[in-house]
Amino acid sequence: MALELYRDKNHACLMFTDLIEEDGQAVQANQFLIVDDDTGAIIDPGGNLAFNELFMGMTKHFPPHKLSYLIASHADPDIIASLDRWMTSTKANLVISRVWERFAPHFTKVGKTENRVIGVPDGGGHLPLGRHELVLLPAHFMHSEGNFHFYDPVSRILFTGDLGVSMMSGAEARVPVTDLKAHIPRMEGFHRRYMVSNKILRLWARMARQLDIAIIVPQHGAPIMGKEAISDFFEWIENLMCGIDLFDDRAYQIPTAYIDPVTRQMRPALRAVNG
Repeated sequence: MALELYRDKNHACLMFTDLIEEDGQAVQANQFLIVDDDTGAIIDPGGNLAFNELFMGMTKHFPPHKLSYLIASHADPDIIASLDRWMTSTKANLVISRVWERFAPHFTKVGKTENRVIGVPDGGGHLPLGRHELVLLPAHFMHSEGNFHFYDPVSRILFTGDLGVSMMSGAEARVPVTDLKAHIPRMEGFHRRYMVSNKILRLWARMARQLDIAIIVPQHGAPIMGKEAISDFFEWIENLMCGIDLFDDRAYQIPTAYIDPVTRQMRPALRAVNG
């Protein structure tokens, strides 16, 4: 069931949180439908695990043959692995960073993306959507080399891909977070590994603070809602050490452990009898 993040008579933003079976094999992921009059866009449509449910869910709110865009924050499999099926079942164009423009066709059969990819330059831009537009904001190295966030000025929602992610179930992801302090333990481990550096986080925060934001909505986990929680989020990431800030020569050593293909576990290297 879609969660309505915003709706007026001409504009709607819907969030799908539970389209993937929660069996532990795949990470929970959110997908989004934005409609403005008779124009529609899917943000981060997801992989094949989500395609059938998302396509059917979308048809309850918007006709697939009118879908204009598939908008991808970056090119990870949980973002656009279902691209071939969307290219077949709709006439939508793929909107993605120019960094990934020639990589995305690897998700499809030959020719499916011909003249159907809008490559976004590093500086981003304004993408027409019905009577309004989406702002494509630079978010490079958060965590992808070519990465964008999407701001909807009508709903004042900022879609942040892998920034603001929290690890939880699809049901839990339907409940907006208004107390960031209590929520940080569900975000911290992910951000320390998947964000590249504190420098990037600070640059992004300086840009994002200029926007009038009602909700920050990541691609995994719960939305962050309200001025206080959003302000606390900015402050948290501005001071977070992550990625290359935490790595040194200890992370780059010739490995000694062995991968057991039966148990799928690591085991220590064998020692010589007299060693």
